[in-house]
Amino acid sequence: MVPRVNAPLIKWRSGMLFSSPKEGKTMDLQAQLEELKSKTLETLQSLTGNHTKELQDLRVAVLGKKGSLTELLKGLKDLSNDLRPVVGKQVNEVRDLLTKAFEEQAKIVEAAKIQAQLDAESIDVTLPGRQMTLGHRHVLTQTSEEIEDIFLGMGFQIVDGFEVEKDYYNFERMNLPKDHPARDMQDTFYITEEILLRTHTSPVQARTLDQHDFSKGPLKMVSPGRVFRRDTDDATHSHQFHQIEGLVVGKNISMGDLKGTLEMIIKKMFGEERSIRLRPSYFPFTEPSVEVDVSCFKCGGKGCNVCKKTGWIEILGAGMVHPSVLEMSGVDAKEYSGFAFGLGQERIAMLRYGINDIRGFYQGDQRFSEQFN
Repeated sequence: MVPRVNAPLIKWRSGMLFSSPKEGKTMDLQAQLEELKSKTLETLQSLTGNHTKELQDLRVAVLGKKGSLTELLKGLKDLSNDLRPVVGKQVNEVRDLLTKAFEEQAKIVEAAKIQAQLDAESIDVTLPGRQMTLGHRHVLTQTSEEIEDIFLGMGFQIVDGFEVEKDYYNFERMNLPKDHPARDMQDTFYITEEILLRTHTSPVQARTLDQHDFSKGPLKMVSPGRVFRRDTDDATHSHQFHQIEGLVVGKNISMGDLKGTLEMIIKKMFGEERSIRLRPSYFPFTEPSVEVDVSCFKCGGKGCNVCKKTGWIEILGAGMVHPSVLEMSGVDAKEYSGFAFGLGQERIAMLRYGINDIRGFYQGDQRFSEQFN
């Protein structure tokens, strides 16, 4: 409680600050002023970082508009003319002193509060450290980047394509006109009658051929990306998977160039001792077309469960670019020729690492992914 002159005591939430004068007796004004100063300074010293609210309450109780010091000022009117300026000066000095004291104590209280927060948030260096879990590139990403690096070293460029593609580029420009029976080989996700999710990366061939300037040299490109087909997911099939499309077009490009390119990529991916063989096949956008087999890397071609006792493993499809595909891009098929191929990244990774279920690539099982870190 904070005393006033001839008035009820002001209550302060922390309890009684000053003792009340006896009833009917008025304390000397200067004595009350001195007591207010000493008691306030004494109380200020007891306030710490946990008493921010109490400090504000005390400031209001002492220096506020209805505080103890203001009430003492009202008593000046009862003093004689000689004593009034002397006591008034003393009141101002006490007010300035207490104002400065409150400001200093506020800094101390705030500093103590901040220090308490820092102490609570400090790091105990004696505790054992927590092992950080680091992320790693997915095995398909690793495989794709390795293949891309090989082709970059051979002078190829990397070209991106659209996953959402036009029917025109996905089929017609790949020598698959509407109602062509070969369209049934690829069950397609259609968005509209003319827009679909691409079923292969081959549309990149047409778009790149349209833009390439052959006066500056031959075209050599690869294009990695996802493709989509309406397959039922099982151990060897997925409705989405990855391909790397390859295309080379220039003058005097032959089947021998295709075979040499594929031999180089297979040896770099599966080892120098690997060999390949080409088997006749059919793709609408290449003529002639071939299936490419690699000698079994488990049995060395002798026959085992991996190669189904044949000594060979089917790895990719390829062929010489069909003249119609070149002509639709405005390329003279009599002057220019080329070859194309398509690598399945999942197929490559499954063969390299002995993975027997394609679904493992997409299920997000950390135990599966950690094997390839």
